[in-house]
Amino acid sequence: MNRLTPFIITAIKLAVFAGGAALLLYLIYQVAQPTRLMHQQKALLLQLNSLISSEHYNNALTEDKLKLKIPTLSTNKPVMIYRARQDQRPVASLLTVTAHNGYSGDIQLLVGIWADNRLAGVRVLAHKETPGLGDYIDVERDEWIHQFAGKSYQTTPSSRWKVKKDGGDFSYRTGATITPRAIVATVEKTLAWVSQHGDEVYATQPSNVTGAQP
Repeated sequence: MNRLTPFIITAIKLAVFAGGAALLLYLIYQVAQPTRLMHQQKALLLQLNSLISSEHYNNALTEDKLKLKIPTLSTNKPVMIYRARQDQRPVASLLTVTAHNGYSGDIQLLVGIWADNRLAGVRVLAHKETPGLGDYIDVERDEWIHQFAGKSYQTTPSSRWKVKKDGGDFSYRTGATITPRAIVATVEKTLAWVSQHGDEVYATQPSNVTGAQP
């Protein structure tokens, strides 16, 4: 017998084993994929409903969406816009935007805006702020983020969209002004953009439309 034969047989067995393992992993992934997507959709809906509760709309909120490139609201990735409707009537929009000038980097925000251009509220989706100093922006840790609910240009002129230290209307934490400044500025930019592009935001069109917007 050729001295290489045992090695060839071993190599073939290993290849068969690896191929079988790969196939098994693929099958497991295919079986688990629908469940994973379902959990993701549920988690997303919970986030959206934290600002716009389900009693206010009857459309498929997670499916009625736009994806736009809006540099003023997020320079690194498109902004996702979810539209809430009641019997096809616009109720609210929810936008995923980014505050790029936080103390420790980017802060991902979900901004909800009623169709009459009042803020439904704001939630922080992700941040890298210093624990104990900047993490008060999380709704689970502090009430700070709730101050945006109900704000509009009618109640708060653009000149007042600043933290109180800078002469504006929004509170902050002593020793941590960079992060609230970034959030207030980004929320105001989001409100301004939606106020100016309402027709486009609520236009009925296929979901996941991608385009560039100023």
